[in-house]
Amino acid sequence: MSGQTSYLAGVSAEDQVAHTYARTGHVILARRWRGKAGEIDLVVEKDGMVIFVEVKKSRTHARAAERLSQRQLARIYKSAEDFLGHLPKGSNSDARIDVALLDSMGQIDILENVFCA
Repeated sequence: MSGQTSYLAGVSAEDQVAHTYARTGHVILARRWRGKAGEIDLVVEKDGMVIFVEVKKSRTHARAAERLSQRQLARIYKSAEDFLGHLPKGSNSDARIDVALLDSMGQIDILENVFCA
């Protein structure tokens, strides 16, 4: 049953983060989008900027951040490239990758543009 519990916790975390982006005027383009390299939790857009969001949930924000590996970032980057390839501007589209950290109290900390931070 723990696999189902983890899945539901992940979906709930993604719902909370999607709601946070939507509240600030972002449009949700895709949830759990799957490309050749893997899955991206959320793809949102605001003012022409496409934002790829990896959601990490743990007891604390620090623990959630620790769960993000270089391998995962590389996968997200490749998946983002795949997604952009389907857009009219392709890789010339304005884009960034965010990481949303969610703690056990439901607090969300969004790290914007993690590849340039």
